[in-house]
Amino acid sequence: MSLIVRSLEQFRPHHQEMRQRLIRVFAALVVCTGVAYGFSESIARLFMVPLFEASPYLDHLVYTNLPEAFLSYLKLSLLVGVIASFPYTLFQVWMFIAPGLKKSEKKFAITVVFWATLLFGAGALFALLGVLPRMLLYFMSYASESLEPLPKFGKYLTFIARTVLAFGLSFEIPFLMVMTGKAGFVKAAYFQKKRLYFYAAIVFMAFLLTAGDFMATGLLAIPLFFLYESGIFLTAFFGKKS
Repeated sequence: MSLIVRSLEQFRPHHQEMRQRLIRVFAALVVCTGVAYGFSESIARLFMVPLFEASPYLDHLVYTNLPEAFLSYLKLSLLVGVIASFPYTLFQVWMFIAPGLKKSEKKFAITVVFWATLLFGAGALFALLGVLPRMLLYFMSYASESLEPLPKFGKYLTFIARTVLAFGLSFEIPFLMVMTGKAGFVKAAYFQKKRLYFYAAIVFMAFLLTAGDFMATGLLAIPLFFLYESGIFLTAFFGKKS
């Protein structure tokens, strides 16, 4: 019992620091979300542009529940807040673990924060600029004079948010592979040997992240295959460097 008490006493300063950093992360999220809410209508109109361009029969969205528009703007603001505060969140994580790291490890941690943020942003931009316009163009191709599309405002923004987050998180695959390699858990040869199993897992994950949409599954899985191969190369490169 005394050993447990001493352990808790030793961990108390770290616990307090963790609490402070979590509060800062939460505060940054609240501030970013609040700022985003002030521009939520402009952001929503920006997200609607690919949909309107995809069909000449559509020039507006609808909402059928009274609080739907407000909740949709709130969800959109929260999504933008999460993305905007993501680098600061990683920075707070790094500041928490930095005192226990060596100088070389600190440099590596900064590299980790940079690449994790860059990959997430690249995935989100790829979804917005590359994937969503093609998906919407395909979906709206069914519209005609006898079949009028009436997308709901809330469901459309949810679809956009889910797709952006799915691609942003999925683009972290090379980062996670390199991290497991640097930690010594696995080597690049393991990823090469189990390639087919990971490819199957990628397809299954893409299917779940896109809520069963086959076209979106393909558009997500193909770049993930490339990212997986990039992860193998980077894991082998950093392994040799170590």
